[in-house]
Amino acid sequence: MTYFKLSMRNAGRQARDYLVYFVTMVLAAALLFAFNALAVSGEVLALTEISESFSLMIVLASLAVVCVFGWLAAYSTRFMLSRRSRELGIYLLSGLTGRQVARLFFLENLAVGAVALVLGTGLGGLLYQVMRAIVMAMFAQPYRFALEFSLAALGRTALYFALIYLFALGRSRRHIRRMKIYDLIYFERQNEGVILQKGKTRRLVFGVSLALGAVGTCLLMRKSLYIALAGAFCAILALFGFFLSFASGVPAFFERRPARKYRGQTLLIFRGLTAKLASMGVLMAVLSIVFTATLISEGSSSVLYGIMKGRTAEAACFDLYIGIEGGQPDPEPYLTYIRENIPVERELLYSVCLTGKTQVQDYLEGAYYNNGYDSDPVLCWSDYAALRALAGYPAVEPPGSGQFLIHCMSYLAGPLGKYQEALLVGETALSPGGIYTEHLSQSYGTANGRGYILVVPDRAAEGLPVHHIAYAAKTARPVTTAQYEALADLARAERDRQEDPSGYVFVLSKAYEETEVAAQAVVGCFPLYYLALALMMTAVTILTIQQLSETEHYRSQFALLRKLGMDRREMARALGSQFALYYTLPAVPAVLIAGSFIVHLAMMPEPGVMVGLNSPAVIVMISLGAFFLIYAIYILLAYTSLKRNVLPK
Repeated sequence: MTYFKLSMRNAGRQARDYLVYFVTMVLAAALLFAFNALAVSGEVLALTEISESFSLMIVLASLAVVCVFGWLAAYSTRFMLSRRSRELGIYLLSGLTGRQVARLFFLENLAVGAVALVLGTGLGGLLYQVMRAIVMAMFAQPYRFALEFSLAALGRTALYFALIYLFALGRSRRHIRRMKIYDLIYFERQNEGVILQKGKTRRLVFGVSLALGAVGTCLLMRKSLYIALAGAFCAILALFGFFLSFASGVPAFFERRPARKYRGQTLLIFRGLTAKLASMGVLMAVLSIVFTATLISEGSSSVLYGIMKGRTAEAACFDLYIGIEGGQPDPEPYLTYIRENIPVERELLYSVCLTGKTQVQDYLEGAYYNNGYDSDPVLCWSDYAALRALAGYPAVEPPGSGQFLIHCMSYLAGPLGKYQEALLVGETALSPGGIYTEHLSQSYGTANGRGYILVVPDRAAEGLPVHHIAYAAKTARPVTTAQYEALADLARAERDRQEDPSGYVFVLSKAYEETEVAAQAVVGCFPLYYLALALMMTAVTILTIQQLSETEHYRSQFALLRKLGMDRREMARALGSQFALYYTLPAVPAVLIAGSFIVHLAMMPEPGVMVGLNSPAVIVMISLGAFFLIYAIYILLAYTSLKRNVLPK
């Protein structure tokens, strides 16, 4: 057999024996190609003015992803080297030089990487179409399927893959060239070993690691960056201490409780698990840290998008809104521009007034983060009804002659629902009526109240002092970016001409705000999801490679158990339990630490933003759901493969 044929045969066998690793590298190539195709797509970059920022963020994220997948490739090639060390030692015995054996190993791994790159590029083209459709939907643009192939994206992907494989294989090649025949033959027997031998030390480290984990999680949730970094350091120490003491502490636990050791299949399950963890305690800690980083990256992306989406939903509920505050506000320059340039279907010019009293403000003290008004803001019923129609909300019953309504952000609905005091508006006393919580632009001082506004009968509002005047419109077509910027420039010019320095003009456009959210999400959220996927795939692949490498051991073990009388169903149950514990151990600390961090992060924005689908609980559930979906796919594939190969027929 020629040198080349031997390399290709070994490459095919490697791809088959380590199928999970090969598939992951195909997916890695697909991710790299899809995200870089998105970064150089003229169609996508034309949607936003921050195209340079997006391209830069994708490049930076790609470099981080290259490091992550480079670690996977380096670990996997070293692992395969340890598993094939006897074979490589035999090559040396048969007359090949160390340089030739190193070149053989290098070429076969390079061939696997090349095939993964080709397949991944094809898959990446389809993934790019999916991502392109998502981006177009975020910008409210029509999506049309079109076959595209970017040479620039292919060049970047090939460069990144070359960096991944050349780094990993270069180390293995140097390692093989320096090793002697004896070292290669016995290289497979090298293990991490049990670091903590004494029972007293194990118990101490285990207790300290749990305490450090709790302290680190609490510190991670503090707003201070330095305190959060200290918390991250404590969490890392806790994970290493936990896994190092767990792997050597379980036998000691059962030695003191022999009745539990021999109950059911406990001995079989935990003996195999601790034997596995004893040789990879440090690795399990590292993988748990990677899982934590995955969840934090994924959750932070969701929180970031939720903040932007929540703020925009409240602020830009009208197609066009202008709030004008000042001594003598004049809306005419804006109205003139709108009549000449923007087709309007319905519009409303109205006033937001003040009661002169702080009854509701005083009641909400502690629940309301920043009122922005000297007294309670008021809107007359006719203007409120017109605003609801402009925003597309259903009509509501008007307040009775002696009642007032409350329109507020959802987080204030609970406290205000208990408000029972009569409201004195001028000389009129009004009793509380209904409460409504749709978005009504209530986040700013020159909007419809800040957090809440009181809706009173028109007659009761007569003569009240005006805080600001406002204009809201439903347009025939979305307001363009150029039109929005023209109104904003006009607002700045008018403000500069005002004698009253306290005057303020606020312009909002739904189309502009939604475009900004989409652009910021593409720049800020996509790279974080990109990194989270790479971290997740790398960690779970290493876990799976470690588990599937024990196929021969499991096969001989279950063959012996079959001879001793254990039936196939009991074997499958024992294998499933051991599998579940093996994959659960690194995930549980990650879920506890990252879940607490994500909840705290989602609660940091101002009230009323993270609600509905963007609430902290929903974001955590979505993050965990996406995490465990990928996790479950790998676990199911590994368990099915192992069960088929090791259990007696």
